[in-house]
Amino acid sequence: MLVATGAAGFAIAFRMLLGAAIGGLFGASDIVAAMHRLPIIARVIVPALGGLFAGGIGLLIARSASGHGVGDVMEAVVLGRVRLSMRVTLLKSAASWIAILCGGSIGREGPLIQFGGSLGKEIASRLHLTSKQARVLIAAGTAAGFAAAYNTPFAAVLFVLEIVSGVVTLDALIPVSVATVVATMITRTVVGEGPIYGARAFSLASPLELVGYALLGLLAALVAQGFMRMLTIVERWLRHPKLRLPLRAGVGGLAAGSVVALLPEVAGNGYEPLNELLDGRFTFGFVLLLLIGKCLATTASVASGSPGGVFTPTLLIGGALGMSFGHAANVFGLSASSPGSFALVGMAAATAATTHAPLLAAVMVFELSTDYAIVLPLLLATSIAAAISRALREDSIYTKELRERGVRWKLTLEGRRIVD
Repeated sequence: MLVATGAAGFAIAFRMLLGAAIGGLFGASDIVAAMHRLPIIARVIVPALGGLFAGGIGLLIARSASGHGVGDVMEAVVLGRVRLSMRVTLLKSAASWIAILCGGSIGREGPLIQFGGSLGKEIASRLHLTSKQARVLIAAGTAAGFAAAYNTPFAAVLFVLEIVSGVVTLDALIPVSVATVVATMITRTVVGEGPIYGARAFSLASPLELVGYALLGLLAALVAQGFMRMLTIVERWLRHPKLRLPLRAGVGGLAAGSVVALLPEVAGNGYEPLNELLDGRFTFGFVLLLLIGKCLATTASVASGSPGGVFTPTLLIGGALGMSFGHAANVFGLSASSPGSFALVGMAAATAATTHAPLLAAVMVFELSTDYAIVLPLLLATSIAAAISRALREDSIYTKELRERGVRWKLTLEGRRIVD
């Protein structure tokens, strides 16, 4: 109860303070509208300044031996190596908040998830709980943070079971589920009950359209792999000895700002343009630009060291890919369904390809759409996307972080297993 309440409260405060700051500084309702209001040169400068400030805070984070990423949460829950620090988490959250406020192309879900895990560790320490109890509290806090970020309770539980722990046990399932319920109810009471992207109508015109959704799963795996490899390559480029924090983050902010100057919709985590995309307000050509621009801007922001998540940006990338595929399928007579249906499935497929968590991705988009008719295409596309992505590259976007630190494990029928 303590962990769930704290995680939900932090998520609500993070979002409200961000909204108030955007309104106060830019006179806009969201960061995309704010970037549209600014002159072109300011769209370049503001993200660069945000990167510099975030990079300055990143210097303080780099000097700490404590963990501060989703990979550290995974390591704490699975291996009991609890290196989470509330101080580092708050610093990283502040850096992420500043970067998003200034138009950086990153997600806000990262700080919310990590705060829940760090809060679980902090409470466990103060109550002098055992290592096993601490690991359960960290898992519960992580799920609570995810639920508060997305208003998707089932997906929050699956995020912990499929990505963090990799195994289902009642010792974790029950506390995680309870924490998710509490965090979701608190968030819904304050923010609202509806799905964050609004209810969506889905239809499957013919069973033969499942072939199209299978192809979309294949395409999503290839695009997601390209996106993750681009992140890796740019990270290596920016690790030049002469390019250190905060300058490195400033350069990344400048690169992201150059994309924002031409395409303001790529600013922030992608929530606003994804809603418009699902409503069918964008042309086919603009959706393709959005797909490319979001990949470039997110790579520049994340690879340069600005703290933040890639989960929500991946949803926009997948949605844009699915919408483009849906338009093409209609043109060539392969489908009679709305391109918006393909956008929803594309969101899930891209997420499954980057996280190697097909069930989480399918359930999350099902909760976001609230339409049972979408289940079969979701399961098919996410399964294909995850399988192909894993065959092309063993690591997910989260286990890659651990491998770089020398922690390697495989997921087997017995759970996660450390390998040399």
